[in-house]
Amino acid sequence: MSWRNLVAVDLSFYKSYISEEIRDEGRAQRGAEDLLLVLEQRGLDVSDDVRRRITDCHDPEILRQWLSRAVTAPKAEEIFEDE
Repeated sequence: MSWRNLVAVDLSFYKSYISEEIRDEGRAQRGAEDLLLVLEQRGLDVSDDVRRRITDCHDPEILRQWLSRAVTAPKAEEIFEDE
């Protein structure tokens, strides 16, 4: 058996549906953390309802839209407008 075969790594997992799902969950979690950080650093009151809605969202694109709104929203609740 050659050295190349001995050290070869099966990369199929990293291209699988499950691994993509895990990466999406990680992106969503990071997006929620970033969004909450922006709201808190701006000094906006983040109610339990707002926090729950953000952390319960698992769609990175929606979290990205909310993050964009969080930069200028006068109140945390206003990031959800147009939803």
